[in-house]
Amino acid sequence: MKFTRKANANWKGSGMEGTGAISTQSTTLNNAQLSFKTRFAEGVGTNPEELIAAAHSGCFTMQLSFLLNEEGFVADDLATEATVTFEDGTITLIHLELKGKVPSITAEKFAEIATKAKEICPISKLLKTQITLSVNLL
Repeated sequence: MKFTRKANANWKGSGMEGTGAISTQSTTLNNAQLSFKTRFAEGVGTNPEELIAAAHSGCFTMQLSFLLNEEGFVADDLATEATVTFEDGTITLIHLELKGKVPSITAEKFAEIATKAKEICPISKLLKTQITLSVNLL
């Protein structure tokens, strides 16, 4: 399967005082505000690191669901929080915190499948940083 997806960004002004917007092909993001404040402080809008966290948590969780299905399991609930650490101009770490409810699976098997999902998820493979995982079977 091959497909493409698009997003675009627009910026006006200087790095510190300027403002921008990000939009996605699906229009889920439609001129979402981007600024120095939304990236490096707190403010209404988004930032690249938050978008990477969203993409990574979504990709990993979907990949995990597929791998569970291949092993004969269907999750009642999978929830992943991705925390992106930005330090001195580099993303140095992404931590995935997984909580899952999967009938009839052992904690060991769940962790094994989750680890495989972390390794083969397309976003994990794209990112050149340390990726850690904690797993909690509910």
